[in-house]
Amino acid sequence: MRFRTFFVSSVLLFCLGKLSSCGEAAAPEAGLVSSVYEEPYRPQLHFTPKSGWMNDPNGMVYINGVYHLFFQHYPDSTVWGPMHWGHATSTDLVHWEEQSIKLFPDSLGWIFSGSAVYDQQNTSGLGKDGKGPLVAIFTHHSSDGEKTRGKDFQYQSLAYSNDEGKTWTKYEGNPVLRKPEGTDFRDPKVFWMAGVNKWIMTLAVKDHIEFYSSPDLKSWSYESSFGADKGAHGGVWECPDLVSFLADGKEKWVLIVNMNPGAPNGGSGTQYFVGDFDGRDFTASHTDTRWMDFGPDNYAGVTWSNTGNRTLLIGWMSNWAYANQVPTQNWRSATTLVRELALQKVGNEYYLQSTLLNELNQLAGSTTTDPAALQLPARFELAAIPLQQVEWIFSNEAGEELRLGFDKESNRYYIDRTKAGEASFHPDFAKRLYAPRIAAGDSIKWTVVMDHSSVELLADDGLTVMTALFFPSSLYTNLNAPAVRYTPLESIWKKK
Repeated sequence: MRFRTFFVSSVLLFCLGKLSSCGEAAAPEAGLVSSVYEEPYRPQLHFTPKSGWMNDPNGMVYINGVYHLFFQHYPDSTVWGPMHWGHATSTDLVHWEEQSIKLFPDSLGWIFSGSAVYDQQNTSGLGKDGKGPLVAIFTHHSSDGEKTRGKDFQYQSLAYSNDEGKTWTKYEGNPVLRKPEGTDFRDPKVFWMAGVNKWIMTLAVKDHIEFYSSPDLKSWSYESSFGADKGAHGGVWECPDLVSFLADGKEKWVLIVNMNPGAPNGGSGTQYFVGDFDGRDFTASHTDTRWMDFGPDNYAGVTWSNTGNRTLLIGWMSNWAYANQVPTQNWRSATTLVRELALQKVGNEYYLQSTLLNELNQLAGSTTTDPAALQLPARFELAAIPLQQVEWIFSNEAGEELRLGFDKESNRYYIDRTKAGEASFHPDFAKRLYAPRIAAGDSIKWTVVMDHSSVELLADDGLTVMTALFFPSSLYTNLNAPAVRYTPLESIWKKK
């Protein structure tokens, strides 16, 4: 959760004035699609709240056929403000139904980012009727504490649900973890580590990560820290995640760390470290800095819990450099498409690989190699071709265009939004964005998903990924591209 200090005073006064309206919001009618999803720039493949502000995805957990997505939400404005946990659910990770707000600011502070787990064995003792609860672990942020104490204004708290996420109760012993000398101390990501028989918390602490452990989610002990002298440090570290993979028959761990600013193309970005974790210490196996997504608009991504062998991640599709200024009206921000993560070996090193879900195919129309009548949203594919200069140009009748391609000389992929549409809201928005080619071999290929105001480029089986927003005055209807496979995709908001 990125906290904008300059915003505190005005937002706090606004929140106090609106306090009486901070009650439980009504859920939308199930199965019905509102005309709000036809607003200019509104994504047709990506989750957005009907109204208000959204940033980091939070508390993602899967239980009994339902994927829960909570998110940083300010329902009373389209700019960042006092944080709540909004809520959406899905049975297929493609279609989303927005639910009522689940966690509201209280006397301990605003509800910043965190995670959720299924406490199947009821280690917390917060379950009932012999069943384990869902437990949310989140950061309480006290804006009053920040102004008066200057530190110890962020601490970790719990909420629990015994009806599979429909209602939540905040734990009466909150907060459960605090650091009196700390300032940036937030975004807990928690999982059960069977090998050591305890819960592990990965926590962002200004310029590094700290690991804590607990037998019951309520009492936490410090284990170790990582990263003060590793990776990129152009900004504050945030929203970490620690996930394990089976690679060549051995367990490998990946530590995901979001950082703002200091990303490769400016502003917010997500780096990762491949290594080993023994329940106490994380040790990276490489010294170079690696990025999960080189585009400017994938931030704060973390994974779902309780999904078995699948590692599923979703991110916030924006950038703190301009998130409050993008030209949408009644809502701001979307999530990325859900991606499945794996490790891929290149030479002697393992790299993170991101791929789109097969579930997306349920939206697919007929595939053609002649996109004469381009309709968005759509998926575009470049089959493996020999290394060469490639450029695709999406354009509209207004002469606006989005270019993406591969530059053979520099061995880089790019997205060029210098002429893609509205960009006056930020001086650095309209530019060419680059990403290195990580794959070896003598061929390139990619998959591109275009929505009404975003593009996601996954090259070389997802070793190089770029996500970028754009805001054209009208939808792109033309594509100048060699060797393209074009598949229109149905809107997820379409009435059934």
